Amino acid sequence: MEMDDIDEFNLGPVEADIRVVSPSNVSYEAEDMISEASSSGPHVYGEVLVDSLLVTTVPDPIRLRGVGGSTVFGLNSKFEDEFPSQLTGKVAPEEFQSTIHYVNILLLKSIPFSVKYLLCGCLCCCCTLGLSLGPVFILNKRIKYQIRKLLDMENHRLYNKLGLNWRLSQEQCDGTNLREYVLLIEFLPKVPLHRPD
Repeated sequence: MEMDDIDEFNLGPVEADIRVVSPSNVSYEAEDMISEASSSGPHVYGEVLVDSLLVTTVPDPIRLRGVGGSTVFGLNSKFEDEFPSQLTGKVAPEEFQSTIHYVNILLLKSIPFSVKYLLCGCLCCCCTLGLSLGPVFILNKRIKYQIRKLLDMENHRLYNKLGLNWRLSQEQCDGTNLREYVLLIEFLPKVPLHRPD
């Protein structure tokens, strides 16, 4: 089949379009439509059919900020390990603690070396025309890669099966132009098993 044949191919009317919407991304008009539709009749929890548009709502992600004493290029030396109340009933506190513990071990092994290389690089920066900062950038990139790899492994092992997804994300600090790395725990939308394909 060539590209010209695809343009002539008609799929017919589509019954329902499926969208995943976060509560913070819903416009006021869509929010009113969703609340009216949800109060008017029976519906599946988390899904609302509005004008042939199936809207699946998911909660906002949970942000775990760094609480360590040293920060190198936005990556803190430790993440908070307090169990968030939004995860109650979704994941065991022990599993959450072990994941945070693994991430913090990676950071505690790597961040002190990054700080030492950064100080040495800043002292020699004028003599080397900035090339002495190269090892710090490479080490920081390696730490982020290791954390992402660990989180992908944990997601595959447990969290994706529970409807959660962990990831390392860079966000802007409150009220400043500085950026920091945070751990995001995102809620995955539920797969509608009762709906045909």
